Amino acid sequence: MYDYREGFLAKVVDSLKSSATTHAANSLYNNGSPSMALNKEDSKIFYHRVMQLLYLCKRARPDLQMPIACLTTRVKRATVDDWCKLDRTLCYLSDTKDLVLTFQEEYLNILKWFIDTEFAVHYNMRSHTCGMITLGRGCVYGSFIRQKLNTKISTKAELVGTSDVLPQVLWTHNFMRHQGYTTAESVVIQDNTSAILLEKKGRASSSKRTRNIDIRYFFIMDQVKKGDLTIQYCPTEEILVDLFTKPLQGDNFRKFRDLILN
Repeated sequence: MYDYREGFLAKVVDSLKSSATTHAANSLYNNGSPSMALNKEDSKIFYHRVMQLLYLCKRARPDLQMPIACLTTRVKRATVDDWCKLDRTLCYLSDTKDLVLTFQEEYLNILKWFIDTEFAVHYNMRSHTCGMITLGRGCVYGSFIRQKLNTKISTKAELVGTSDVLPQVLWTHNFMRHQGYTTAESVVIQDNTSAILLEKKGRASSSKRTRNIDIRYFFIMDQVKKGDLTIQYCPTEEILVDLFTKPLQGDNFRKFRDLILN
């Protein structure tokens, strides 16, 4: 991956005219005017660079995944504003090219998943879900899912997000077990207390505001009752996956980035 990263940066470094200390600005989810669409040639370059960065972030730089996940939704309708967002991510990568992802195993009997959802952030007002697993230090796996339906409240978006990531949670648990590891439980860590109550108690915790939630999302509750899954609360300022859902800045960004990259 070192050669791939260096080769990629060598092709774009001449076009970078600034520096960046974070991977994205606070305006990441703001979409530019349709009248500012990129021309055909620039659109091809935009698409190509975003796909190259997607490969890089999946392999070696998970700290880049949040802006890249957002930009992949813009490749068919890219604007000048999107180009500027891509440029900032490239500047950040160039300034932090010596950072690497390392793993440090601290436990194998507990699979800790951090799941979080950013509510109604895409151009069509759909939410974005991220899930991340760690076995101690370093991000082993991260999933980034744009939800396929619109939700009216953030609690429902959190439930939809958890149900989207849950198949990977259960698959990982079975995979580890078949590799010979004694995996006691899978732990899902979230920061939305209303969603946690619904996931643990289902309709018993439902109000009129969430009564329209489809029954399939209470599959989570069934897994909790069977003992295959544990839901834990974590304050927002401590949940690692926040780096993948929000354009954090300053100390918060550096703290989470260093923990995820180890």
